[in-house]
Amino acid sequence: MSLRLLFLIAALIFSWIFALNSGRPLAFNLAYLLSGILALSYVWAWTSTRAIRINRYTRARRSQVGQYFEESFEVRNQGWLPKLWLEVRDFSTVPFHGASRVVSHLRGRSRHRWQVRTLCQQRGYYRLGPIRLFSGDPLGLFSVDQTLSQTSDLIVYPATVSLATFQPPIADLAGGEALSRRTQYLTTNVSGIREYAPGDSFNRIHWLTTARTGRLMTKEFELDPAADIWVFLDLHSAVTRSLPWELSRPDPGVFAFSGRTRAARLELAPSALEYAVTAAASVARYFLLRNRAVGMMWHGSQRYLLQTDRGERQMRKMLEALAVVSAEGQISFDQLLVTEGVRLNRNDMILAITADPNPAWARALREIRRRGVYSAAVVMDGSTFGGLDSYEELSHELELSNIPAYRVQRGDDIGVALGTAVVSGK
Repeated sequence: MSLRLLFLIAALIFSWIFALNSGRPLAFNLAYLLSGILALSYVWAWTSTRAIRINRYTRARRSQVGQYFEESFEVRNQGWLPKLWLEVRDFSTVPFHGASRVVSHLRGRSRHRWQVRTLCQQRGYYRLGPIRLFSGDPLGLFSVDQTLSQTSDLIVYPATVSLATFQPPIADLAGGEALSRRTQYLTTNVSGIREYAPGDSFNRIHWLTTARTGRLMTKEFELDPAADIWVFLDLHSAVTRSLPWELSRPDPGVFAFSGRTRAARLELAPSALEYAVTAAASVARYFLLRNRAVGMMWHGSQRYLLQTDRGERQMRKMLEALAVVSAEGQISFDQLLVTEGVRLNRNDMILAITADPNPAWARALREIRRRGVYSAAVVMDGSTFGGLDSYEELSHELELSNIPAYRVQRGDDIGVALGTAVVSGK
């Protein structure tokens, strides 16, 4: 209860006591006036949020670090009475999502719209909503609010950068053996015919065999004979380095109304994990755009394995998984490579992404290569993210093992850093 309302109630009580005791007409008129003001203000406030409908329109509930997330809001007055003022407060968890707004002088049977564009600076899942609607009377005596509890989710994918080239080139990767396993893609390699299973595409049905047997039969395809790419991401909590950083309110100057969906320059948090996640997403995108099969493996709070596949659907799965990873792993990177590397096929390729300066994981890659598994490394230089470890011994081990390596430092353009390997594999 506001101080202004308390003062009016006290004045109303005093005026009625004075009028009843004095019997003067002026005192009664004053009491009637204060009573009318109080009653009218209450009724005004009570009706101020009635017949109001709020809609929010989200173009897409998926965005990416460095891109703008857009939403449109509409406040509609479905009644005939005008609304003096309405305050819309949005309680979304998206950082600096300035969707709250004050709408004034909303006439009856009219609407008010506005658009919000927010630069996504951090990957993860965010909540959109709820919304609370506030209003009141012109004198500010009474305030009412209404909560719209509907919520939805927004996922912000990690950033990806375009890579003009990545060593080894696609043409230099060795081919593997055709894999006899179900795949959603139609290839030129048909391994056989089997009975129809729920979920099989109708264009796989072999109609001649179906007509002969009287049962639906589908063709079984093999994956193309090409080496699979496996991205191994190190999430060990002991090796991930980061500097203090806070989200900053983006400058709306140039890009606020330019219609662009991506910021001019990508700025990542000064964390080795964020740079590693961006590098993993970028390299996976590089190979998937060239129709290579890519899979992912890491040990964070739990083991994660994404089997190799191709296409946009695989890219979306990777981005969704990378959007929520955190450095909570307790398994060292060399143990991860030794444990999971034995599952790979000959001629597969391991892309190791880590900030671990321990050369043990480089030796693990060298041992895996004896089984015909190719490897390359992307090393996040932890010394530029606040760490004190030296990477000289690791660099020497990678050079002796002829493992192509890329070093990424804080502030580097990842697209440029991944364009040239420090060590050329043989």
